[in-house]
Amino acid sequence: MGPMAHSYADDLRLAHVLADTADNLSMDRFGAIDLEVSTKPDMTWVTEADKAVEDALRKTLRSARTRDAFFGEESGEQEGAATSSRRWIIDPIDGTSNFVRGVPVWATLIALEEEGEVVAGVVSAPALGRRWWAHKGSGAFTGKSVMNGREIRVSRVGDLGSASLSFSSVESWEDIDKAQAFAALTRQCWRTRAYGDFWSYVLVAEGAVDIAAEPELNLWDMAALDVIVREAGGRFTSLAGREGPWGANAIATNGRLHDAAMAYLGHFPDTEPPGDGWDDETEPDPDSDRSHDLGNVLDFGR
Repeated sequence: MGPMAHSYADDLRLAHVLADTADNLSMDRFGAIDLEVSTKPDMTWVTEADKAVEDALRKTLRSARTRDAFFGEESGEQEGAATSSRRWIIDPIDGTSNFVRGVPVWATLIALEEEGEVVAGVVSAPALGRRWWAHKGSGAFTGKSVMNGREIRVSRVGDLGSASLSFSSVESWEDIDKAQAFAALTRQCWRTRAYGDFWSYVLVAEGAVDIAAEPELNLWDMAALDVIVREAGGRFTSLAGREGPWGANAIATNGRLHDAAMAYLGHFPDTEPPGDGWDDETEPDPDSDRSHDLGNVLDFGR
């Protein structure tokens, strides 16, 4: 394993170089957006930025890592990928709606997978002036740059009543028939906030949030986050319990709370009919009076 660890450090350095390129391109377009949004947000800006970032990173990788495969949100799998055990997974702009509206919470996600495991990842959020990064066996870090990073660890919160939960949207849980289960979990947690997208997961890695979950995701949304959360001491699985970013959704926790959160959000579509995975009786105190109870504002009928 010795030589491999060195190669991951080199790969992580390259990922930071890629992130520098991405930041320059994305910030140039972010700053140029006319923030007077009409009734329909104009997605052409973000489409242009997405493509420019992904094309630039793919071009660099083509020369810097000639044998590695490339998988990007915009372009899909690069030709010849099947012959490589190493694959770069890129989301050029995660948080596109924020990007369009001038909200600074968006990032470029860069990950390296080797033989079915994500071994390095960088999340760069230039409008926030922050990055998060990790490679296998190194721990996880955050900072403005590699030179001034600090190591991060997940929290030690051990019960839902003291836990902070972050998510992206309430409505998306209806799509997998988990809206009631999700609302029940929010009632058990001390605090719920929709920090959304990549930010929920890096906050778990930092120990600022204890649980993050989303019911519908793609590989490029999760790959870089997976290794950062794990190297910070947490767990990252699908809602079916599969370790890593290989499912269609994600739950990340400090580890201690994973089973408790999965008791509400666990979703096994191949083995159960929709909606049968949750029972009212799993909620210990349905009458608890919590100020953050989302039950009152959820309209399941819409």
